[in-house]
Amino acid sequence: MDQAPGSPPQGPPNEEPHGARELPGCYRHPDRETGIRCTRCERPICPECMVNASVGFQCPDCARTGGSGGTARSAAASRPRTLAGGTMTADPRLVTKILIGINLAFFLVQLSMGSDFTNRFELVGQARFSGFGPLEGIAEGQWYRLLTSMFLHANYVHILFNMLSLWWIGGPLEAALGRARYTALYFASGLAGSALTYLLADPVQPSLGASGAIFGLFGATAVLMRRLRYDMRPVIALLVINLIFTFSWGNIAWQAHIGGLVGGVVVGYAMVHAPRERRALVQYGVCALVLALVVVMTVLRTAQLT
Repeated sequence: MDQAPGSPPQGPPNEEPHGARELPGCYRHPDRETGIRCTRCERPICPECMVNASVGFQCPDCARTGGSGGTARSAAASRPRTLAGGTMTADPRLVTKILIGINLAFFLVQLSMGSDFTNRFELVGQARFSGFGPLEGIAEGQWYRLLTSMFLHANYVHILFNMLSLWWIGGPLEAALGRARYTALYFASGLAGSALTYLLADPVQPSLGASGAIFGLFGATAVLMRRLRYDMRPVIALLVINLIFTFSWGNIAWQAHIGGLVGGVVVGYAMVHAPRERRALVQYGVCALVLALVVVMTVLRTAQLT
């Protein structure tokens, strides 16, 4: 997210104009009204910009320069944090950019190497025959397909829509969660979508795409917006439209979309609602539980097919 730090207000900071009805906007996000002010400089701050202090909240600038009362704090303690407890960084979209780059790199390899590369890394449950001879699937031990299929795409339109969605949804979500938590959410959602596809879909029907992970980002975004009490109608409408496409168009692995969405909602809820005193334990513990469920679904389906 772009940052636009402002200057501390002049005069009595808590004095509002007579008859004013609107709350001030956050000094870093002017479009977000807020009734909370930094306990040091008195600038208005939204929930995303709040940094816990010994008394009340501080803005990221004041938290970075020292604690309340002028006492110096360690760099780790004064570092501004996201709503989920992640470290705020100079480039809040770095992981999103890297993920888009990886997807594009895989797609270029697909174009250069042809179907042989895609056949060996897409999600296929059971061995089948193709123009390249017999190809094994997850049931034969190629569990890596659960992961590699998340970075493959069928055509230009497929990757275009997925990467645009990743940029629009993933960038703001990464800024809100922090890099590590956002990365965990992305892969947990994507693997949940792959595992549900393996469990329910035709085992010889291949599938591929980042849609499972992206639906997970949709789900987590809805959870975050509810936590911040934002208007959820835009994200709900966008999610409904995507679900309509999921179940009305042919050749779409709806299992990946639903699995990713459920995984994203579960992990996203843990990310933004974890109690502060056990935040990391709850957040990464829930991610571990989702991954454990991925393993359980994969083992059960493999037992059915072998």
